[in-house]
Amino acid sequence: MKRPRDPHVTDADLELFREAVRGAVPLARREPPAPQRHPIPPIPVQSLLDEHDALAESMGGPLDAESALASEGEASYASPGVSRQVLRKLRRGHWVVQAEVDLHGLRRAEARTALARFLRECLSRNLRCVRVIHGKGLGSKNREPVLKQNARVWLAQRAEVLAFCQAPAVQGGGGALLVLLRG
Repeated sequence: MKRPRDPHVTDADLELFREAVRGAVPLARREPPAPQRHPIPPIPVQSLLDEHDALAESMGGPLDAESALASEGEASYASPGVSRQVLRKLRRGHWVVQAEVDLHGLRRAEARTALARFLRECLSRNLRCVRVIHGKGLGSKNREPVLKQNARVWLAQRAEVLAFCQAPAVQGGGGALLVLLRG
């Protein structure tokens, strides 16, 4: 079907146009390339669920008598089957502290989550000796060391914790714990 001719275009204009395009070859028509799409990597849903479950499980659990004893007086704990010699070596600085987490200023639930996440990261990096700074509780309500007591209990509940003890004075003293993790 022919298009109707524009009334402003004269026969002379049309002849001039035809003269100018004589010998021209029409271009081959190409479709524009489809935009490249990068596949979205799959979301490891089951891994995320497993991590969430492991974190939730690690935050609960019964407290045994040995763990309860660790929460009073100078902090020290050795999981069942770990010799007292390991605890003695930890106190004396036999292992170099490879990482630390500072729980100052966190609420109880935040501190528990931060500690669990820190321990998980340390295990994935194959770290053996770490420091947990919980503070002395001097800034707490009624000057009671809430995180200090809770950190001891939480660590004693963790399967990856072999032992922990109060840090030497130069490393935080009563405001920090040295923790030995399973290798």
